[in-house]
Amino acid sequence: MARISGVELPQNKRVDIGLTYVYGIGRTSSAKILERAGVPPDKRVKNLSDEEVSKIQKIINESYKVEGDLRRAVRGNIRHLMEIGSYRGLRHRRGLPVRGQRTRTNARTRKGKKKTVGTVRKETKAAAPAK
Repeated sequence: MARISGVELPQNKRVDIGLTYVYGIGRTSSAKILERAGVPPDKRVKNLSDEEVSKIQKIINESYKVEGDLRRAVRGNIRHLMEIGSYRGLRHRRGLPVRGQRTRTNARTRKGKKKTVGTVRKETKAAAPAK
């Protein structure tokens, strides 16, 4: 079982893909880490030796900010933007898109479920025009 930075890597995936399950490590970082550790990227996670896992863990600990530390840093950066009252901070506070996307349509991921503002009136028989 390969456990790196508190994350259990999937056993049947290749090591280069498995490392991307760690928050803060993408495909490029994964390739660089494996190159420095001398581990072939096409090797499966279940076939890693304890020595290889410890090499990978050591490289990640000394060169990368991952998982909890990275999440804390990102959350702190967002909190800072909100405290200083920057435009981006206001967008975060209101739950709107931060990077210039349109909000008239789309943006449902940030805005949440649609809230109807007005009411749609149904036409009744009494209100219908007489012929």
